[in-house]
Amino acid sequence: MTLIIVIVVVALLVLWVISVQNKLVKSDEICNNALKQINVQQVSRYDALQALIKLTREYASYEADTLQKVVEARKITSSPSPTVAEINANEQALTEIASRLIAVAEAYPDLKANQNYQDAMQSIKQYEENVRLARMTFNDTVTRYNQQVRVFPASVIAGMLGFGKRDYLAEDVTKKDYPVI
Repeated sequence: MTLIIVIVVVALLVLWVISVQNKLVKSDEICNNALKQINVQQVSRYDALQALIKLTREYASYEADTLQKVVEARKITSSPSPTVAEINANEQALTEIASRLIAVAEAYPDLKANQNYQDAMQSIKQYEENVRLARMTFNDTVTRYNQQVRVFPASVIAGMLGFGKRDYLAEDVTKKDYPVI
């Protein structure tokens, strides 16, 4: 009888460990997916900025060439498994490129009045919003994941299985001064 009780307790414990591990894996995958979604939106915004640089070239080749050099120096990563650091670096690069484009457009009223320019700026604005929402989603999923990893007794299992606390995306304090597109 004692043997049966021990076997049942061990079986329940094993089932609980498997359940905790499955929840952690699901949460980790949701975090990875949320991070990849940010990267997808950043790459799309990068492509829109590239199109805007080509349009700028029609109005001011010197400024467009300067912008192109900035873009090449600040290549964003489209890694299949981006890290939080890569996403933050991408965001800084994209902000710098967009700021320079806006400054160029201010110097050329004809460019600002061009319908293609206005359409491109509108799409960039939409990508900005998509990135902002994706960043919020990522930080929310990381919060839920970190709670699962840190709450006892699941934290014991998480530690044994190599699940650690994840980093949040940093708030971009320069965005407060970012020009409105």
